[in-house]
Amino acid sequence: MTAPSGTARPLRVLLVEDSPTVLAHIREVLQSQSDIEIVGEAFDGKQAVALCSQLRPDVISMDMMLPGMDGQAATEAIMAHCPTPILIVSSSTNRGELLRTYEALAAGAVEVLEKPNGRQPPGEWERRYVTLLRLVSRIRVITHVRARHQAPSPIHAPLPAGRSVLALGASTGGPGALMEVLQSLPKPVPLPVLIVMHINAVFSRGFAEWLDGQTHHRVRYAQEGESLRDVTGQIILAPPDVHLTVRQGRLALSLAPPRFSCRPSVDVLFESLAAEMGPGVVAALLTGMGRDGAAGLLAIRRAGGTTIAQDEQTSMVYGMPREAAQLGAAERILPLNEIGPAMKSLSGVPWGAGT
Repeated sequence: MTAPSGTARPLRVLLVEDSPTVLAHIREVLQSQSDIEIVGEAFDGKQAVALCSQLRPDVISMDMMLPGMDGQAATEAIMAHCPTPILIVSSSTNRGELLRTYEALAAGAVEVLEKPNGRQPPGEWERRYVTLLRLVSRIRVITHVRARHQAPSPIHAPLPAGRSVLALGASTGGPGALMEVLQSLPKPVPLPVLIVMHINAVFSRGFAEWLDGQTHHRVRYAQEGESLRDVTGQIILAPPDVHLTVRQGRLALSLAPPRFSCRPSVDVLFESLAAEMGPGVVAALLTGMGRDGAAGLLAIRRAGGTTIAQDEQTSMVYGMPREAAQLGAAERILPLNEIGPAMKSLSGVPWGAGT
């Protein structure tokens, strides 16, 4: 569909989908939008990579399970050679597809949406799909080669008193960012590590398992009432659609209302840590859209804790970290590859030799 003369250029979309039924439905949805143009259709990953280089679309709608080169491999190739915002449209019921989806997100894909399954109210999936596609198209993406690391700069600061907990918050771009931070932390970690990650609830059930497999640490979801002492050395994630807090030295789960439309919320965790432990916290706010986590990071800093925000250059979306920087919540603003080493250095407690 071509834009009339004098109007803004339409959003140029490349569709990658091997199911004729799903492809026909998505095509119909997009053709009903006057400001969207389908510039190409691919039925396997190899074709998707070639068309991306040839057509230079604004955004790609990417299936995961494709013949030959699958969606994960295609995403990695696209982000390495012709970086383009990618919306993954995938099934949440297949474990293998879930794990491939996390890999694609870590490789630079921006967001994920479940395929239409007929259970949604009429028109709901279609509206969500078009909204996400437009949103994803506006994300600035960069060449993203897996396992490309630079040597971190040393932290030139006196070690503070020993800390009690490390905490991380992330959203869009978070899977890859969290993976890099955790991979840079030597094992064993002498403190508990608590994480809030925003991810579509239907895709979150296997995220802890995937992250566990990407690092040398034990990663799992939090359970109500666990003592912080008992989870030392483990990476603990807020469960899907549940707030994670710390009260009287124990993990607490809550179904309280979302904060900034987020549950779990980074702010909720960070604010509980500020009130519970104050100076005992080292917290980092990573890439993400919106403002969740900025106020909580400020609360930790005001309580005497140590605070870090990811910098703009290495953030997929400089939203949450920017809000923290503007509030004065971040004591240090660091590139992604320096955050893990900084948290280790600033913890003020002895670490093992690592693995």
